[in-house]
Amino acid sequence: MSSQPTILVTDDDPPIRTVLSDILAGEGYRVLQASSGRETLDLLAHDEVDVVLLDINMPGMDGLETTRRIKGEPSLKHIPVVIVTGLEDTKSRIEALKLGADDFLTKPPHMAELIARVRSLIKVKAYHDHLLNYQKQLKDTVEQRTQELKKTLTELAQTNERLKRSSLNTIYCLSRAAEYKDEDTAAHIRRIGEYTRIIGREIGMSEYEQEMLIYATPMHDIGKIGIPDRILLKPGKLDPEEWVIMQQHTVFGGKILTVEADGFLELARSIALTHHERWDGSGYPQGLAGEKIPVAGRITAVADVFDALSSDRPYKKALPLEKSASIVIGERGAHFDPQMVDAFVAVQEEIFTIRQNYKDESGSTLSRLGEVKTGEQAGISAPAQQQGG
Repeated sequence: MSSQPTILVTDDDPPIRTVLSDILAGEGYRVLQASSGRETLDLLAHDEVDVVLLDINMPGMDGLETTRRIKGEPSLKHIPVVIVTGLEDTKSRIEALKLGADDFLTKPPHMAELIARVRSLIKVKAYHDHLLNYQKQLKDTVEQRTQELKKTLTELAQTNERLKRSSLNTIYCLSRAAEYKDEDTAAHIRRIGEYTRIIGREIGMSEYEQEMLIYATPMHDIGKIGIPDRILLKPGKLDPEEWVIMQQHTVFGGKILTVEADGFLELARSIALTHHERWDGSGYPQGLAGEKIPVAGRITAVADVFDALSSDRPYKKALPLEKSASIVIGERGAHFDPQMVDAFVAVQEEIFTIRQNYKDESGSTLSRLGEVKTGEQAGISAPAQQQGG
């Protein structure tokens, strides 16, 4: 590509082309010549031109049609077109302006006027090219930065996902460590999180709120770490004094999880304190009733009891899933919030699938703390009944 501005002179009269070309070449411009509108378009398609000098009255494709073609082509329309004609026809000039012509010269053009008009239009073209290049550079920069931003956001999302998985695994490990004395399984902890998430989804919780449940509910029984082994691991029936101590695991959990300004740990504290409260007010530790029990506590109560019923205990075998579900449903409005039971019923098949997918390790046992007070209905032994779930 030449560093000189390029002028395309189009005229079907060779002497006119020669005169105009000589004048412009003498000014240091690179000059191309065309004898018709078609040849003009061909040259413009293959060369970079800064100004077109165009006669109107030409055989075949005249100057007006050529102007229309040039200004109608997005890649060419920014090239200044100067109509050079001997015609004094005002109508033709107006038509040329409508088609996008940039200037006029009358044949024969005065040399100084020709040079001045061309020089001015070359500056206009150069400024326009500068703007186009700037816009292209800006667009390229924006696209590059956008791609970099997308890459960064993807990497941040991946890092955040890894941190979330790591945090959740840490929660599982700590929750299991707290319950290790009575051999609660990692599967039980995972199931509780999934059960509550699904029930939360069914009652209209946002994805964020569902995720918070997955993080918070595994720690529902973390307070058992404060229960003496002689009570926590006692194979037989607890006496009233021991049962009072056992109920304190909810209070201990609340104290362990007491923190300042931490979303999911605040939720975990609420769940630890309230997941043994009952809709009818007969639960513990505060005897809360109805909607005074936090929503997360009401959800966890349903999930925890169902999982306890469908799991092996030292004093009983797991009940079939359908039987476990029927006991939960039978406690609608007594032990459990009716809305939560209805949500449980609506997602029951998903709950069953999770129960099958996350099975307990062979030979492990689970805590007595999740049992419901309706032990006699399920054929559950006396120790379970005494826990009051």
